[in-house]
Amino acid sequence: EDFEKLIYKDSIGEKTIFLVAEVEGKIIGFSRCQGSKLSRFRHKAEFGICISKEYWGYGIGRVLLENILIWADVVGIEKISLTVVQTNTRAIQLYKKYGFVEEGLLIKDRIHKDGNYYNTVMMGRLLEK
Repeated sequence: EDFEKLIYKDSIGEKTIFLVAEVEGKIIGFSRCQGSKLSRFRHKAEFGICISKEYWGYGIGRVLLENILIWADVVGIEKISLTVVQTNTRAIQLYKKYGFVEEGLLIKDRIHKDGNYYNTVMMGRLLEK
């Protein structure tokens, strides 16, 4: 129910979008890009994506990312920022392919289920003007 409320809220926001990937009626992934209403941040948005592990490698993330980028260009988002765990090299390469650059590294930023610390890569993409 909270997930549905989030999707609805994002679907009516001017600078926010929520996309869902489905297989046979089952949600297997989603991506979200959320802008800000604050004037100093209105030019940018935060991006996130999640794909069920059993559907990795099918290009679903690429399709969601491409659609987010098209939307961002249409609504005038000048910068998209994201974070990704440093060990997710496939995602980092995908983001670089679409114009994202590494902007920073957060050391020991996450603790995963395995109890280990992981670094987070901050990335951004500027709209070509």
